[in-house]
Amino acid sequence: MMPEDNSLLKPRSSVASATRKSCLPPKRTLLDWKAESQERAHHVMTSAQWINEPLNSMLKDQNPCDQAQVDQILRNYLMTQILEEKHKQNRVKQETHPPSKQEVVLPSPPPTKNKDKKNADKGKKEQPFPPAEPPEPVLHGSMAIGSVSLAVAKTGAQVQDVPLYKYIAALKHHKVQTVPKQFHVPVSMVTLLCCGRTSPGKLSLLEEVILIPKVGQTVKQTITLTFELLKAIMRITNSSTKAGATQAVVYDSGALAVNFERPEQALDLITEACGDLGLALGTEVHLALNCAAPELVDYAKGKYEVATGVLKSPDELVDVYQTLISKYPAVVALIDPFRREDTDQWEKLSNAIGDSCSLLSDITYKPQAPPLPGVKGHILKHIDATTVSDMIRITSDHQGSVMMGTTYNEPCSDSVFSDIVVGLSLDYVKLGGLSGAERMTKYNRLIAIEEELAQQGILVYKEKHSRPLFPEEPPEQRGLRE
Repeated sequence: MMPEDNSLLKPRSSVASATRKSCLPPKRTLLDWKAESQERAHHVMTSAQWINEPLNSMLKDQNPCDQAQVDQILRNYLMTQILEEKHKQNRVKQETHPPSKQEVVLPSPPPTKNKDKKNADKGKKEQPFPPAEPPEPVLHGSMAIGSVSLAVAKTGAQVQDVPLYKYIAALKHHKVQTVPKQFHVPVSMVTLLCCGRTSPGKLSLLEEVILIPKVGQTVKQTITLTFELLKAIMRITNSSTKAGATQAVVYDSGALAVNFERPEQALDLITEACGDLGLALGTEVHLALNCAAPELVDYAKGKYEVATGVLKSPDELVDVYQTLISKYPAVVALIDPFRREDTDQWEKLSNAIGDSCSLLSDITYKPQAPPLPGVKGHILKHIDATTVSDMIRITSDHQGSVMMGTTYNEPCSDSVFSDIVVGLSLDYVKLGGLSGAERMTKYNRLIAIEEELAQQGILVYKEKHSRPLFPEEPPEQRGLRE
């Protein structure tokens, strides 16, 4: 249950982690949790072995202020481990499945000439759904790469006697001893509601409904506003008799998970809560929808399961989004509305709503992939093997980036992530909801940085964002922002 005041601004680290981990998300079995815990333990143990030896020896006597050199050593070691793992898997595969004699393949009979056009067209429509690209394999131990890179950056900042965010900013500008004269704190995008597959209710399409505060608000003002809105939502759900809005629990992301059947119910609930508080939805508060559509694909049927038993083709999903955006103009961003493979639908949706709503794509695992048509912003997550140099390079290459924290089931109470996003000069950051010390530690650090910059007179606020969230910028403006 959400607190009745802003007491979570001071994290209660003695209880929050245990409380969060003891509550399994809805629709998630104990066996699933045990399997994930065992996998995670193996990952952590292997990472510790890498750090103790050989990374310890390889980085001995390295200059901690030479971040690029250290990160290159880490990348080279990771690549060596990846290649060794591939060779190992190939050997096992050959031993388990030795090559057999080549089979004779008989040619297929020629097509019947008298097949009518109707059947031919029908066969065309029933072509298999294009498969998704295979997921990037996660190598046990890769967590050590990102962890060591961050540790080296923190050490370098201590050597230079500057806050980590200023040190990261200097690295970004390729001048370790030159700190920028002005900073801005990224706008915090706060998760309000979770409606994904593992939440209660039938709705799967909206993994998250995210609050975007009015530009110019401080982080503390944003958190206070969000708490008030969440309390209003809780009051409504606790007293509601409407079907689909009768259950609310705090979910892994630190936000509320409510029993919904249709996406409109989630947006209507927020609209009602804003009305109760006198907030102008679409002026003082905007919304983003994390659709997480790639996780909803039923490949056997070639459709997206947007709710239990409700399937939509890619083209039908375009219509769903168009209807939502026209009905709820406060929604200014859609995150991952389709798979990367559905390029035609990305383009159709952008042509239909691109003037009022930004399409954002997660490029965490494929930062070098060709840009999708109509995408104006990118989602980046800090994953195991990501070095500080990687984050600097990717965010410099991709303007309009939203940096996200760790995944929901991997909490981390280290506040270093907040320093990173400020140092990288990102426009937006998404840390999740307001429940749990792991997230509140990061929010508190953002507040501390913002107050420190204000006291030094070097805090600047992002200009008022126009619709959509990431409008096109001329090259000369991009250069000024950097």
